Amino acid sequence: MTHEPENIHHIERQASSMQRFLNSPAMQERIYKRTLLIVVISQIFGGAGLAAGVTVGALLAQDMLGADSFAGIPSALLTLGSALAALLVGRYSQRFGRRYGLAGGFLVGGVGAIGVIVAAVGHNILLLFVSLLIYGAGTATNLQARYAGTDLAKPTQRATAVSIAMVSTTFGAVAGPNLVEVMGRFAASIGIPALAGPFILGAAAFILAGLVLMCFLRPDPMVLAKAIAEAQNTKGSTASDNHPQIQGRNDRGIVVGATVMSLTQIVMVAIMTMTPVHMKHHGHGLSEVGLVIGIHIGAMYLPSLVTGVLVDKVGRIAMSFAAGGILLAAGVLAAVAPADSMPVLIAALALLGLGWNFGLISGTALIVDATHPSTRAKTQGTIDVLIALAGASGGALSGMVVAHSSYATLSLAGGFLSLLLIPVGIWFHSKRSVVKSENVPL
Repeated sequence: MTHEPENIHHIERQASSMQRFLNSPAMQERIYKRTLLIVVISQIFGGAGLAAGVTVGALLAQDMLGADSFAGIPSALLTLGSALAALLVGRYSQRFGRRYGLAGGFLVGGVGAIGVIVAAVGHNILLLFVSLLIYGAGTATNLQARYAGTDLAKPTQRATAVSIAMVSTTFGAVAGPNLVEVMGRFAASIGIPALAGPFILGAAAFILAGLVLMCFLRPDPMVLAKAIAEAQNTKGSTASDNHPQIQGRNDRGIVVGATVMSLTQIVMVAIMTMTPVHMKHHGHGLSEVGLVIGIHIGAMYLPSLVTGVLVDKVGRIAMSFAAGGILLAAGVLAAVAPADSMPVLIAALALLGLGWNFGLISGTALIVDATHPSTRAKTQGTIDVLIALAGASGGALSGMVVAHSSYATLSLAGGFLSLLLIPVGIWFHSKRSVVKSENVPL
């Protein structure tokens, strides 16, 4: 906190250079579109870095430790590192702007990937675990980048802006795993263990994502959003459809947005985590498991463009209700699916991904609607910590449920848990305190 005056002066210096944007909606729109383009480019790299490393993290730990019992440690470390980084990236972005917060998060994630490579070469278990923890910063930043496009978006553009960022992540996330074998061969050719190869791609991708943001995310969208909001307050004006900022904080909206995202995360991770185990127990091979999970991941991200438009047009709460209904259908279908039926399992996991997609985009839009630029990034970072922990708890509990009961029980429990989204939405509408000038369908 001793650096607070320096932080204030830093923000003021940035804001003073943005005076020409404050009274020009046309220039604000131009910067909004440019910001989205830069976010899209960084997300393509970020998605590749995330997917390439995560694909083989467990296998690398298993190989270095020589035991299956420790194969889950990389996932736990990545989740823990992601949760911590989400908090720090959010707070750093609030103080210095999105450019420094997001670029710093990606660059730290790249350093973590380099540490994993060094650990694999030296067969250093402690360095491997520390590096995986640091690598989680890239994961958190990849998720937080979805907020950057919303800073200058009009209220009716926010969900669409989130969805564009998510779709761009898909390109890297699909390319990353497909390059695992190629990177493995490349690593082996230069004397690095093959399983560390994907982390070479991860390091390069995260560092490139960070450099793209650091070099090109100008002017900083969050700093400009703050300057616009302050100018409006000085003039005594209220937010209109031509200005993306709201003039206050809506705690109820924050609670509902966080609940929607956390519930959908728990349900999705719980069922997704145990599906490969369930399939292998019933004789399915790795190629079949890969097909089901690949389609599931595609359903998590590819519908985003359509989802964003629907959330902006139909409403945030209405789409969260739809998320609950789709997740229920996914849970019931997974529970009743014959173990040898690939089409039914594929349909269940595709619905699971789609329900998560609806929940994440509608919840994210609710958070942006409910926060003011002066505290938005800090609040978003805190909420992403909850999402990461929700996913971790869903994954941990899923194994216990299946061990003591069955995959069908887990799927049904997850499906019915998603119905909690309905009373949450009703509670939001029962005493809504949303700024009317936002004109956002809820």
